[in-house]
Amino acid sequence: MFFQTIDILGTIAFAISGVLVAMNKRMDPFGVLIIAFVTAVGGGTLRDVMVGVEPVSWMRNMTYVYVIVASTIFAVVFRNQLKHLRRSLFLFDTIGIGLYTVIGIETGLVANLHPVICVFLGTMTACFGGVIRDILCNDIPVIFRKEIYATACILGGFTYFLLLHFLEGRNYLFIIAGLVVIIVRILAVRFKISLPSLYKNEDD
Repeated sequence: MFFQTIDILGTIAFAISGVLVAMNKRMDPFGVLIIAFVTAVGGGTLRDVMVGVEPVSWMRNMTYVYVIVASTIFAVVFRNQLKHLRRSLFLFDTIGIGLYTVIGIETGLVANLHPVICVFLGTMTACFGGVIRDILCNDIPVIFRKEIYATACILGGFTYFLLLHFLEGRNYLFIIAGLVVIIVRILAVRFKISLPSLYKNEDD
């Protein structure tokens, strides 16, 4: 039940982040719904395909479809309350990657995968929906920029396995690992911490 709750919360967060991007691009209602949908389930679809889950989770459980539609309607109706689109997008996107990272890790553990593979699976689950969203909206995906994004997911994933032998309750592991992702991402943006660039400035 706790696992599904985390998955639903991640779906809500990513669906809303997709709506915010789509509205910022002035898409029509159908476009907004499509972007919300692919943002919410893109990473989970890739995850399920890679571990051999057939059909993928959102096709087996209509709850995800209902949640995405409801989240889309909510974000559209209350778009005036979400005035600071960039700040709201960052918040929901950050919450989404934190929750989806632990969901991907847990899926990997159920499939008896190596811990390192589980971390990468969690990272892909968290990031791939945003990649599809940005590509469809004609933006460079955040994961391909210098920002701390996938790195936060990886740190959260390794934190999960570092604490696995010290904490008995899986629920606490979910919460702590997810918070590590969220806090690292927020601190990186707040203090403008980024990965080093491979390219020198032309002025150098």
